Order: sequence, then C-alpha cells, then structure tokens
Amino acid sequence: MAVTTPTDGRMTKTTIAFIGAGNMARSLIGGLLEEGDRYRVSAADPDAGQRARAAEAFQIPLGADNRQAVGGADVVVLAVKPHVVKQVCVDLRAPIATRRPLVVSIAAGVRETDISRWLEHAPAVVRCMPNTPALVRSGASALYANQHVTAAQRDCAESLMRAVGTIVWVEDESALDAVTALSGSGPAYFFAMMEAMEAAAIGLGLSADQARLLTLETALGAAKMALEAGEAPAQLRANVTSEGGTTQAALRVFAEHEFTALVARAMTAARDRAREIGTQLGADS
Repeated sequence: MAVTTPTDGRMTKTTIAFIGAGNMARSLIGGLLEEGDRYRVSAADPDAGQRARAAEAFQIPLGADNRQAVGGADVVVLAVKPHVVKQVCVDLRAPIATRRPLVVSIAAGVRETDISRWLEHAPAVVRCMPNTPALVRSGASALYANQHVTAAQRDCAESLMRAVGTIVWVEDESALDAVTALSGSGPAYFFAMMEAMEAAAIGLGLSADQARLLTLETALGAAKMALEAGEAPAQLRANVTSEGGTTQAALRVFAEHEFTALVARAMTAARDRAREIGTQLGADS
C-alpha cells in the first residue's frame, strides 16, 4: 500500500495507526518519519506515560482511544503486550471490519490464526517477529502474511519493518517459531557470550573498562566482517585460525564441550517454548 496519486494529481499518504506507543512502536514510528512525508502516523495508548514519551519524541496525533485511532487507518499496527492482543482485537472488531485495513502484529507469540479469529470478517493480517536491535534501527524481522493480504499490502508491511532493519518473508507461519529462537532470542545469546568474555578477560588481568571496550569492538567487527565478506561463518572462522595457534587452542575447548550441539539444544528449547506460548495465548479464556 504505497503512496498513490489520485486522478486530480494530489499525492495521498498511507495512514498508519499504532495501537500501543511503547519502545518498539516508537522505534518504528521514528523510522517511518525519517522517510519524509510518505506516511501519516498516529498512535493510541491508554498509558499516559507512554503517550508522553511518544509526544516528546514525535509530533503525531496521540490519544487513549484505540477505536478512534483506527477509524481512518490504512494500516493498523498491534504493538501491545501479547496477553492483551485478544481484548484489543475484540474491541477493534467493528471498526476494522468497516475500514478493512491491513493489520500488522508485532506482538510476540500471538498467532495470525488467532488474531484473525478474534477480529472476524477475514482480515488481512501480517504477523511480524522483530527483535530488540530494531530499537537502534538494526533489527532482523521475519514476516508472515495470510491469504487476504494483497501484494500492495505486503509491500507496505515490508516498508514498515525495513524502517528499522532487515526483513525476510516466511511462507509458513510455523517458521516464525524458529525465527523466534534465532533472531528473536538471538541477541541475548550474543549478550551472554559478551558477558562471559568480559568476565574471562578480567580474570586474565584486564581492567573492567578494557574488557568491556575490547569485547564490544570485537563483536561489532566480527559482525561487520560476516556481513561484508560474502563468506560463510565457517570459512571466516578458518581464515583466522592458524594451525597450532591461540585461536585454535580456544576453539578446541569449545569443540570438546560440544559448543555446536549446545547451541542447537538451546535454540530448540527456545523454539519449543515459542510454540507453547503461542498455544497458551491463543486459548480461549
């Protein structure tokens, strides 16, 4: 649903209403507004504190009434806590049925099938699994569209999420559980690795400040090399591992403790928990 040109030559803007004005919503709003005047953005949140934080950052219409916010929207973004999505959908059922906007959900774990069931009237729904680096415009998001989403609406959803990072589409919603285990929970895995490296470096004699700076810059540099080199991680690892050297000594310890299998077990546990949460959130109360 890109910007269109009416027959009289005037440009119209895609109107996007955010239901919820928390951190992720504000990140998306900021990304959209940086693209110029392509979008008309508003937000609704019952929390006065969230509205105040959004008002401090952006000059957009803000209110507490979800129904009023979606009244003229082309796109409705559900940016609320997962446990309240059902009630929000039920409350918005009538205006969404009337307006027929694209509904984009960034609520973790809440399945498209449940959102569609709660909204009724065969809504066009895109479910998105973003991750926290979206807060610094470096997100990695996966999107799934139901059968009612048009090609133009897919483009619109893609533009929305590209405002805060990279996106991929999945054709099967169940794949989002694997995405949750990878990019959704993944930042925490890297934070845990950085935490462990910092602690080990301090134990080896570096100061806390030295350990922190060198850990962060090493993580950043490794990620940048992986993005820009065009080689698989296995090859990049081999490139910096000399026979009989220090890196090989460290990697041998990882191998002895089955590091690769450990990561696989951890991600499988995250995937299984994502499935459980989805089932729980979709259960009728």
